Amino acid sequence: MSQYVGKTRLAYSRAWHLVDCTTSPLPLGRLASKIAITLMGKHKPIFNPSTDCGDYVVAVGCHDLHTTGKKRFQKKYYSHTTRPGSLKEITMDRMMAKWGGGEVLRRAVRGMLPKNRLRDDRMARLKLFEGTAHPYKQNILKENLTSPITQQPAVQAAFAKKAEKEQQQ
Repeated sequence: MSQYVGKTRLAYSRAWHLVDCTTSPLPLGRLASKIAITLMGKHKPIFNPSTDCGDYVVAVGCHDLHTTGKKRFQKKYYSHTTRPGSLKEITMDRMMAKWGGGEVLRRAVRGMLPKNRLRDDRMARLKLFEGTAHPYKQNILKENLTSPITQQPAVQAAFAKKAEKEQQQ
């Protein structure tokens, strides 16, 4: 029996995932990790590190990102222009005040993607918004990328259906 899996258009089609940072119980790092996995396409059976088979991710409510411990006030981001004495640092709290939580999430996800020529293409598929409004409502296929499997609507419906069967018997 052949083990070949065909490279069909359907297998490489890109889905749109919605992540609501306001309702997500995950801290910044774990949320960024799940987003990076989705952008790379590691959740798909056709994943190959050298091909770009990831999906789109729309993150809303980035102003409500939370971190554990004192990271919000102690973590620093550095930038340098290669000129002597041009090292600049900014704390996460000041960055969120200046550019919003979307920039903090973008930098966290960017650091979790592989450092290769596909990284910019993958980052282009990440859409970040401070509020809940976004122009991609008609594209969204999957919601709650970060919720546990038991909180998915389809799973809850299956549990309810099974409970009804047990009550009838």
